[in-house]
Formats: sequence, structure tokens, C-alpha cells
Amino acid sequence: MRGVRGATTVERNEREEIFANVAELLALIVEENKIDIEDIGAVIFSSTPDINAAFPAAGARIMGWSEVPLFGTLEIDNPEGVARCIRVLILWNTEVPQKEIKHLYLKGASVLRQDLKN
Repeated sequence: MRGVRGATTVERNEREEIFANVAELLALIVEENKIDIEDIGAVIFSSTPDINAAFPAAGARIMGWSEVPLFGTLEIDNPEGVARCIRVLILWNTEVPQKEIKHLYLKGASVLRQDLKN
């Protein structure tokens, strides 16, 4: 099993934008890593306290991830944190070496891992 990380931000705490940005992030992670949804063990989402208009995991359900176990949690309210940020950890059953996993940080979340090139 490998962990695939990613994050994105939203400009506004609005349901549609949350779902759209989660869908964009997940679609890109799946595409970049050639992940078969059947090989996903679980997905953990976290969001900053300034996002409460929708559960980010519900964005994955809308994409059709109905059989994938999803879990959401709240990030701590850290004054140095990235505002309106949604993080994801995909637990992926794969033989792909960890060094070949592509982690994606989009929009304002790109500051979290400046060492990674998207």
C-alpha cells in the first residue's frame, strides 16, 4: 500500500466550488498516477475550519466513488496555515515504488510542498 497526497484551496466557502476543486484534485491524482479506483483502500480528507459549506468527501461521492471508504476530518486552526485548504490522502494498493508516486498540490496549496512540481 502507498499513500498519495494532494491538496487544493477554494476561493469561497461554497458547496459547488468545494465539490469542483475536490473533483479536479482527485481526477488529476488518478490520471497522473494511473490509479484504478478499485485499487483504492480508503481516502482521508481534511479541511481547514474556514470550510464548512460542504464535506469535501461528498465531492468524491458525486464523482461516483460510491464503493471507496471515505473519511473527513478537521485541520487545526493554525494562524500560519493555508486558508480554505482541503487536503487528501489516498491509500492505494499498488506495487509502484514510493519515489514514483506523484503528489499534487494545486492552487494556493502549492506552497505546502514547493519541492514538488505539478
